[in-house]
Amino acid sequence: MKKLTILTNGIIKENPVLILVLGTCPALAVSTQASNAVGMGVAATAVLLCSNIFISMLRSVIPNKVRIPCYIVLIAGFVTLAQMIIEAYAYSLYQALGIYLPLIVVNCVILGRAEMFANKNTVLESALDAIGVGIGFTLVLLVIATIREVFGSGTWFGIELPWLIDNNISIMTMAPGGFVVFGALIALVNKITRGQAHKNKEFGCTGCPSADACGKTARKGGSGL
Repeated sequence: MKKLTILTNGIIKENPVLILVLGTCPALAVSTQASNAVGMGVAATAVLLCSNIFISMLRSVIPNKVRIPCYIVLIAGFVTLAQMIIEAYAYSLYQALGIYLPLIVVNCVILGRAEMFANKNTVLESALDAIGVGIGFTLVLLVIATIREVFGSGTWFGIELPWLIDNNISIMTMAPGGFVVFGALIALVNKITRGQAHKNKEFGCTGCPSADACGKTARKGGSGL
C-alpha cells in the first residue's frame, strides 16, 4: 500500500465511526460540546499513535498466544500517561471527559488497529495508519459535537451564537439527540457512497481480535454473536 493511501484510509474509506462503526460510546457520550470532542479525539489519537508504533516494533517479540493481553497492557500504559498529562494541564477537560478518558483502554478503534494493522506492518506504516484513523475519529466527533452543541445549546466552543442561544433544542444535548445525529451522518455517508463503503468492509469475525475465543462459529467465519 502506498503511504498516502494508508494515511487517508482511516479518514475516509475506513473511518472508525461512520464506516466501521467503532468507538461509538465515546463518540456519543462526549460529543455534547465541540471542545470535549476535540480533547477526546486528540487523546485517543495520541494513544493510538504510540500503541501502534510500539506494537509494530515488538510484533516479532510478543508471543502470538498472549498478544491481546500484551496490547492491552501497552495501551493502558499510554492511556494512563495521557490521563495524567490532561489532569495536570487541562483539568477542566479532564473533568468533562470523566470516565470516558480511562475507557480509551478498551476502545475498539485502538485495539482493532493494533490487531489488524500494527501487528502486520512496519513502524512507519503503523504510524501513518494511526494518524489517519485518529484524524478520522476526531473529525467525526467534532462534526457530531458541532451539530449537537449549536442546536442544543446555542453555542460553539462555548461561544454564544445569536438567536440560537435563546431558541435551542435541548434534546440535542441528550442521548436521543446524539443517536439521531449519529444515524443521520451514517445515512448521509451511505447515500453519498451509494452503499459501497459498507459493502466493501468485512464485518464478520475474520478481523476481530477476540475471534479465537468465540468457539467454532468464529473459526468457521460466522458472526460470532
